[in-house]
Amino acid sequence: MKELEELGDLARIARQARRRAHAPFSGFKVGAALRTRRGEIVTGCNIENATYGLTLCAERVAVFKAVSEGLRRFDAIAVVVDSKHLAAPCGPCRQILWEFCGDLWVHMETLRGAKETVRLSTIFPLPFDATNL
Repeated sequence: MKELEELGDLARIARQARRRAHAPFSGFKVGAALRTRRGEIVTGCNIENATYGLTLCAERVAVFKAVSEGLRRFDAIAVVVDSKHLAAPCGPCRQILWEFCGDLWVHMETLRGAKETVRLSTIFPLPFDATNL
């Protein structure tokens, strides 16, 4: 499937976004690249705050940037970390991704070469969304 093959390119863009992360407290830098169905790509990186609670993850930064620019209808996101283990989006990111992007492909990579691609519904099987209201 061509869309999945292109996720390596999306991961390279996420890797570049990771370099701009502001993580002076945890040192855990994350980059994300969100792709629309039309092929536009919006990046995000994590931005930490001393209170931690105001920190934003790379995935949410990418979604919010895209939405603020009028972009909708997404099909994939790549998330890149420097870790031994893959890092799936956290709970709040899964919720935001579900509400704004639906069941998109989530491609995770480490700088050490580990990679995996899954549908968001695989890691977020019982989402809460407008259909619950």
